[in-house]
Amino acid sequence: MKRIEFIKTLIGGATMASLQPFYNWTKELKEEETKLPVLFIGHGSPMNGIEDNEFSRSWKKLGLEIQKPKAVLVISAHWLTSETKITAMENPKTIHDFGGFPQALFDVEYPAKGNPELAKETSKIIKSTHIGLDHDWGFDHGTWTIDCLLRPFNNSFQSM
Repeated sequence: MKRIEFIKTLIGGATMASLQPFYNWTKELKEEETKLPVLFIGHGSPMNGIEDNEFSRSWKKLGLEIQKPKAVLVISAHWLTSETKITAMENPKTIHDFGGFPQALFDVEYPAKGNPELAKETSKIIKSTHIGLDHDWGFDHGTWTIDCLLRPFNNSFQSM
C-alpha cells in the first residue's frame, strides 16, 4: 500500500464501528482531554532537532501550549518496509538514520515510551491492508527531531 493510500485509510476510510477501540480507549478521559489538535509537521533539516532556530522555537512553544496527549500517532516517510507496520514495543530506540551531520545530532537519545496495546488496536482498525506489528525499528529522525522539542525529556538532548 502506498503511503497516501494508508493516510486516506486513516483519515477517511474508517467506519464509525471500526473506530470503537479508540472510543473505548478514550472513554475514561474527560471531554476536554480528548479534543487535541491534529498536527502535520514536516521536520525539515534534522538539525532542527538540536538547533535554536525559528522551527525549533515554534515546536517548543507549541509543546507548551497544547495539553499533554495520552498518545501520539506519527506517520513517518523514513521507514522503508515491504508492508505497512506500526512500532509496537514498550521502549523504542532512537534511530539515527542519516549521515554527514555533526556528532551532536548522533548523540541525541529520545527515550519516549511506546504503547504496544494501542499499536495492536490500531492494527485491528485498518481493514484495507495488513498492518504488521514491529518490535525492532524505533523512532527515526522524522519522529524524534520534532518530538524531542514538543515533548522533551530531561537530558535527552543538548541544544547547539
